[in-house]
Amino acid sequence: MSSTDKIARFRALHERARAFVIPNPWDIGSARMLADLGFEALATTSAGAAWSHGKPDGGLGRDEMLAHCAQIVSATPLPVNADLENCYAHDPAGVAETIRAAAAVGLAGASIEDATGENDKPIYDFDLAVERVRAGVAANRALGSPMLITARAENFLHGRKDLADTIKRLQAFEAAGADVLYAPGLSTLDDIRAAIGAVTHPVNVLMGSWNPDLTLAELEAAGAKRISVGGGLARAAYGEFLRAARAIKENGVFTYVKAAPPAPEINKGFARWGTK
Repeated sequence: MSSTDKIARFRALHERARAFVIPNPWDIGSARMLADLGFEALATTSAGAAWSHGKPDGGLGRDEMLAHCAQIVSATPLPVNADLENCYAHDPAGVAETIRAAAAVGLAGASIEDATGENDKPIYDFDLAVERVRAGVAANRALGSPMLITARAENFLHGRKDLADTIKRLQAFEAAGADVLYAPGLSTLDDIRAAIGAVTHPVNVLMGSWNPDLTLAELEAAGAKRISVGGGLARAAYGEFLRAARAIKENGVFTYVKAAPPAPEINKGFARWGTK
């Protein structure tokens, strides 16, 4: 499937009546397992990508992240949305450069965050945040087959639980041309409804440790169009690995294998993808 076809397929998912879940693999194997389970699109996770390289979240540079995105794109025929953090640039021109580079690896979508990556000032000033989105959108629209651009208001992930400012940013990002809006960290249905009701474009909701009891049915009823899990699946996988390894090291027991799928089952799944 061509990049153009994947983008069209991805756009159609956002335009249909019902919501869809876009899970976040962290390597080729997890991407293929998710495709085999019937998911319709995939999204990269900056945390999962970094962990798979033995680095903390935020530890990959732009070239490393784009190489990772290219791997996920090539792993399955599904459209892929990229978590590009702050696009590895503070200035709008740098954001535009990253968006052009992201499109070149065959992505169907890419995100632009208003988080700076700096502890002393975690969120960009409002005007700069909007200008960064505007520059990314302009670069994307100049492409032959524009991706879907997701603009992210990161307040709630960085201790700024200011719903009014978050909504103000989402509205400004929509006016700047973003195709999808996203405010990760919203924990209640009331806040989620407020954010969704404040814009007209599709909204992505992130599921995490702050809202795990919400269901797909509830999110869809609230108006969410796309639901992602960020690094959640990678955390779950690493969590099981750590529990098993600690049981071996600390207790000398190997009972973890009772809950593990048999190797032939895993081999059979991957065999469907061939040997390349």
